[in-house]
Amino acid sequence: MEKEIGFGIIGCGTIASWHINGIENTKGAKLVAVCDRSEDKAKKTASEKNVDYYTGLGEMLKRKDLDVVCICTPSSLHTEQAIAAAQAGKHVITEKPMAITLEKANRMIDVCKKNKVKLSCVFQLRFTEPYAKIKKVIDSGELGKLTLGDCYLKYYRSQAYYDSAGWRGTWEFDGGGALMNQGIHMIDLLQWYMGPVESVFGHCKTLARKIEVEDTAAAVIKFKNGAIGVIEGTTSVFPSNIPHRLELHGDRGSIMFSGSGLARWEVEGPDGKVIDKLQDTAKETQKAITKPTDISWEGHQQVIGDMVSAIKENREPVVTGEDGKKALEIILAIYESSKTGKEIKLP
Repeated sequence: MEKEIGFGIIGCGTIASWHINGIENTKGAKLVAVCDRSEDKAKKTASEKNVDYYTGLGEMLKRKDLDVVCICTPSSLHTEQAIAAAQAGKHVITEKPMAITLEKANRMIDVCKKNKVKLSCVFQLRFTEPYAKIKKVIDSGELGKLTLGDCYLKYYRSQAYYDSAGWRGTWEFDGGGALMNQGIHMIDLLQWYMGPVESVFGHCKTLARKIEVEDTAAAVIKFKNGAIGVIEGTTSVFPSNIPHRLELHGDRGSIMFSGSGLARWEVEGPDGKVIDKLQDTAKETQKAITKPTDISWEGHQQVIGDMVSAIKENREPVVTGEDGKKALEIILAIYESSKTGKEIKLP
């Protein structure tokens, strides 16, 4: 019988259940332990899943049946926890953002490489449809020369949401606001589709909530392929059911997402007429993401499954630490631009 890959959870808050569901529904994966500094949280989760619990990561990392650590803690804690896991010889899956500074992200990447363990960042939308299919379409050149790439991320988070946990809405622990916490998934998809970003010019404001970080932001993006675009991100607009939008345009076609589904997919035919490609694709759009619990756990399952396969096949995960750093770099550049009033060029 092939050995199961043992998984441990660090941080038994809201998102942990998505990882646990993913582990439980992945062949070859097994949850062996959970950890949280709150003994009540750790004990409750462990009791529900019939596994051991810990209040200190160091103790959990001593387990010989633990192969992978899923980091589900506040963003500012990811770096030290990933490094501890890597130094103990454990592979790492970290929630987004992988870190709150590029220096910390680079340290995570370097230590994991030095200790020959795998590092993956949870950008689960890359695995799910229709997002994965559209990546192949764009890479095929079906849209022609890419000219515009935009994402509009108009979310609602109440003051009560931020007040419910002391780390939310802080630079120290959250690392940012509407862009870093809520918008990062769509920003990752935007750069995945459109290619590397050359520069950004942004404005970030705190207009509606009593928090340190931005609840409203907008930026103009220049891509290295010559295309331009716009990113809008907010948690300050009402009502809560405005679907996010991702729009991709080329000189031979356009693809537009609304919510979590395709809203438009049109390309130029041989005779110059419009071909509607949605006729072969589900037109249904899903509801807007109004709170963390609206997110399906199936994407997390695919991230877990990819890590299991990567370990058994001795390959890199589909979404590496380097991949996880790209969206972080864009967001941090927007913050710097807003602070300095200057266009910021990315490395």
